[in-house]
Amino acid sequence: MSPGGLQAAPPDEATLVHVLNRLGYGPRPRDLETLRVVGVKKWIDEQLRPEGAPDRGLAARLALLKTVGLSTPELLQGYEIPPEARQAAAKARAELEKASEEEQKQARRDLLKKYAPMMEGNPRQVLDELQEAKVLRALYSERQLDEVVVDFWMNHFNVFAQKGPERFLIGEYERDVIRPRAWGRFEDLLLATAESPAMLFYLDNWLSADPNAPPPGRARGPYFRPGRIGGPPPPGTPAPPGKRPKRGLNENYAREIMELHTLGVDGGYTQKDVTEVARCFTGWTIRGLRQQNPEFIFDNRIHDHGDKIVLGQRILGGGQEEARRVIHILATHPSTATFISTKLCRRFVADDPPAALVDRAAATFRQSDGNIREVVRTIVTSPEFLAPEARAAKVKTPLEFVVSAARVAGARVEDASELARRIAAMGMPLYMQAPPTGYKDTAEAWVSTSGLVARLNFALDLTGGRIRGVTVDAAGLAPAGPDGPGLADSMAARLVPAGLSESTRKAVEGEAGLGLDPARVAGLVLGSPEFQRR
Repeated sequence: MSPGGLQAAPPDEATLVHVLNRLGYGPRPRDLETLRVVGVKKWIDEQLRPEGAPDRGLAARLALLKTVGLSTPELLQGYEIPPEARQAAAKARAELEKASEEEQKQARRDLLKKYAPMMEGNPRQVLDELQEAKVLRALYSERQLDEVVVDFWMNHFNVFAQKGPERFLIGEYERDVIRPRAWGRFEDLLLATAESPAMLFYLDNWLSADPNAPPPGRARGPYFRPGRIGGPPPPGTPAPPGKRPKRGLNENYAREIMELHTLGVDGGYTQKDVTEVARCFTGWTIRGLRQQNPEFIFDNRIHDHGDKIVLGQRILGGGQEEARRVIHILATHPSTATFISTKLCRRFVADDPPAALVDRAAATFRQSDGNIREVVRTIVTSPEFLAPEARAAKVKTPLEFVVSAARVAGARVEDASELARRIAAMGMPLYMQAPPTGYKDTAEAWVSTSGLVARLNFALDLTGGRIRGVTVDAAGLAPAGPDGPGLADSMAARLVPAGLSESTRKAVEGEAGLGLDPARVAGLVLGSPEFQRR
């Protein structure tokens, strides 16, 4: 291990907090002592191999969410609004166009009541429980680094829950595509996402076809409508009578697999490469979406069988294997090693990561055949990761802020829906980022006056017992005895072990000196600028 890395790191409080903030969602009351006893090096080694860590407590919590463990067909069959209900709603809207708002609401309630017996639940429940599950995993999983890395890849390979059937596809996408490959070879992960119905639908590749292919016999189902991100008509909407949907080459996925998933915008590709990659991916589509059993299939009938040239390499017409070769070319390209390593260094170290660390991580990527575990290991055991200047250098995203506040306060969460709603109110609705770029991981995306006010209000509501489904013992957050300035100091020591700035400490002490209760003092500390950083 490099000098100045983990073996040389002193086990002081600031180091322990830094490790728990960067490789997880912040410390719980007992975590600092556990890390001190286990040791930073051993703890990181264990986190790098999460498959060996039991997580029974989390599994029991997730089991209470009815839709989280269901397959895509089960979700579509039980929670998608039936076509006849959508047709009835469209008819009712036309008939009630000039009716009052209350009459329209009543009509919607009547329709819901009429068709509810046909459904296990509604589409909103599926998205709500996806969001709750994400919060619960971050809160309670012992595999903290695993949750951070899975979140990184879900954001890197972003899909948008509000586009067509995506909310019904995301559960399997995260569970069966991302999680099993989050620590493996990058090429395997890239291929699995390319074949996922969630990605095929989101970036429209399921619509992409050789313009000269024979026309389809009928419209390809209720979700068919070309478009970049804007989305299809509501499920159940048939194609216009007498019209066939326009088919042809769709370049959305080809562009994003190079710009966002592998090479990066400056990775050396051209618009001609985008077109050629799109031609290679023609025929990669979805079967069974209309029958509520979507799966990847290669449709040779709509594939462009001509030869292509991608990044200077000739690809002979060969059906499905053409796109697989493209994936291999992209996954093993030097620009991909640098692009992925830069993003991982940005996530774990700094918004502007040290160039030397990026170079070492990229070298590990190339030498290990894109082994994600080894690239992450290179980063999180580096001297740069533990350097004093890296501490508190990152601003928490809304997800990180809400979860870390609940963890450090020892919150008992019986219902995570309100926490998910607060995260959304701070600008980060989970699974709801429409652009394929995903959410940003740099300070400028999250530092604003309105955002900081929302965070302070959340912190005060959390410690004040005003978050539905969440309980915090604010009085237990400080040692018995101190009040006034003493209470503020003890609270700060407990909740922000890395310490408050002098100006923040004086501000909190000033309010505490007014006879404020422990709950408000705790909220002020959690809403402080220092707690906003990790």
